[in-house]
Amino acid sequence: MSTETTTRSPYSRQNPFPGRLVVNRRLNPGSQKDTRHLEVGLASWGLSYEVGDSMAIYPSNDPELVAEVVKALGATGEETVPSSGKGDPLPLREALSKEYRITQVTPKFLKTIAQRASGAPLLNELLHPERKADLDNYVWGLEVIDFLLEHRSIHFTPEEFVGLLAKLQPRLYSIASSLKAFPDEVHFTLDVVRYESHGRQRKGVCSSFMAERVEDGPMPVFPTTSKFRMPEDGNTPMIMVGPGTGIAPFRAFLQERKAVGAGGKSWLFFGSQRESCDYFYKDEWDQLQREGYLARIDCAFSRDQEQKVYVQHRMRENSAEIWKWLDEGAHFFVCGDAKRMAKDVDAALRQIVEKEGGLDGEKANEYIEKMKTEKRYKRDVY
Repeated sequence: MSTETTTRSPYSRQNPFPGRLVVNRRLNPGSQKDTRHLEVGLASWGLSYEVGDSMAIYPSNDPELVAEVVKALGATGEETVPSSGKGDPLPLREALSKEYRITQVTPKFLKTIAQRASGAPLLNELLHPERKADLDNYVWGLEVIDFLLEHRSIHFTPEEFVGLLAKLQPRLYSIASSLKAFPDEVHFTLDVVRYESHGRQRKGVCSSFMAERVEDGPMPVFPTTSKFRMPEDGNTPMIMVGPGTGIAPFRAFLQERKAVGAGGKSWLFFGSQRESCDYFYKDEWDQLQREGYLARIDCAFSRDQEQKVYVQHRMRENSAEIWKWLDEGAHFFVCGDAKRMAKDVDAALRQIVEKEGGLDGEKANEYIEKMKTEKRYKRDVY
């Protein structure tokens, strides 16, 4: 983002732009997951971003959950409470909706429950620093409302209650479009988080806000600069690995290359559960292949056969060709789940370098580290 554009714009991290949701389309009807393609209007915002950047989304909490918390507190929702930041005091219902995190519990909240609840000896024990892992297991899938309902004898004043909560923070989402292709819009690809725990239906705060609750109101957004950048030279080959919603930045990369007429070849590895319903943006990839902006796409649909197949398996099947691209100076990108996928892809890449480059383990690791130093190996993982 250039300083010139940010100086001219009245918007900032503290005062995000009120985007308008113009498209909210499910990408995978019939799938077990609910993955959405969203388009948000940016007309007259006076800001900018590069492909590879993220967008901060400023969600509001689920109004049904807010109402339940207010009721559990024995409050009306009109009581005045302090802002979570430097703003003026505001009504409790509005504060719980827009300013405070009312899903995940804070250590301060748990300590207060443990101190005041007669029936919480286990919680007291779990709050010892050496029991952190046990505490994490205990609170997994539990939210603030669960503790309020379980310990109804504890009374909080509205002001005291919000003092035990954390500030509701914006969430970062990879941008799935190029401003050169869509100058007045930003696109997102996201999974709507829904699950059941302890007998209650839970929703991801930001994903459900984006997918279910912004039709009639603004969707506050502000761009965040990233180091997840395409090669400056448009002729440089790119290998991109993006399973699931990790596909988002690569859609933006390819739109950008098409918009500027870049000649570098691109290879995309995409993974999901089933080809019949989870092949996101297939028509776009087919079109880009016809136009010559996508040289190859290799897909791994994990549930379409008895043996699960993932992107790292497709990489190993094409190890000689991947090595050839790397030898030509290709940049290698990975986007998506950090816990498993990115580790498995990294291990596969090291094996390919070792096998096809005829290098021992140490030399292969040196090659990978050199790629990182030269900014040829980049990861956007979460």
